[in-house]
Amino acid sequence: MSYSLEQLQLPSEILQQIEKRKKTYNEEETLLIGKGGFTPSELSVLTDAIIALSLGKNVLLKGPTGSGKTKLAETLSQVFVQPMHSINCSVDLDAEALIGYKTIHSNESRTSIEFVSGPVIKAMEKGHLLYIDEINMAKPETLPILNGVLDYRKMITNPFTGEVVRAIEGFGVIAAINEGYVGTVPLNEALKNRFVVIEVPYIQGGQLKTVLSEQSKLQNEKLLNQFVTLSSDLITQVQNGQVSEEAASIRALLDTCDLAQYLPPLRAIERGIIDKLEDDREKAAVRNIAETLFE
Repeated sequence: MSYSLEQLQLPSEILQQIEKRKKTYNEEETLLIGKGGFTPSELSVLTDAIIALSLGKNVLLKGPTGSGKTKLAETLSQVFVQPMHSINCSVDLDAEALIGYKTIHSNESRTSIEFVSGPVIKAMEKGHLLYIDEINMAKPETLPILNGVLDYRKMITNPFTGEVVRAIEGFGVIAAINEGYVGTVPLNEALKNRFVVIEVPYIQGGQLKTVLSEQSKLQNEKLLNQFVTLSSDLITQVQNGQVSEEAASIRALLDTCDLAQYLPPLRAIERGIIDKLEDDREKAAVRNIAETLFE
């Protein structure tokens, strides 16, 4: 499901800011513009993110795995018609992955050392969006290099060239975070305070059914309703601490619906949801719920 700017009823000043950002891009840049597809549980999730970006704020999307944070980032890229450069954080993330790296370039006459820009520099120099996924997976000592990028200065001194890079108009940062997962670390307050935080909860009910019917291969009305009920039951189990958030992932549910077009529902759930879990008790809990719904 997608929304027009008119449906979102944004203030006129915000609409003007969106129009100001629109530019003409080459073919390579156009491929980096998001395809949209985010369906919010509450419309304010989308409108607040748009307004924050329009005001030059950095946006931190916070929510369970599979709730649609990356889809929301892509939708924001689509709304602003802006290319978006992505960083997938991990414990191995280093300055080169963020900023870029030096490489040897040879031509017929001579050899030289050239700097190849990374996603941060590209986004700043071109006035594009920067998406930092799972930002709390990065080592705490890696992220301070972005402090100047994320505050009012919107600048960075390239540690590989010594050049001071200042972001041009239109540059914006979106980050996503999953809290409490293995391998994650709490964001320090200095970093978190550089963001406006937007909670992205799971979608449920009729909205979820629309997403499943539009984004999966499954078109059987009865099965779609059953999968919506399955999702609701799994979310309840997550909230009660019985299963992990991974079990209620919308992404996993979409995989399951695709499989259910060709496999029996229980087998599709086994492949799309249960087999992704590590804990045997969680597997049994999901299996029990599924067996009551799909007899």
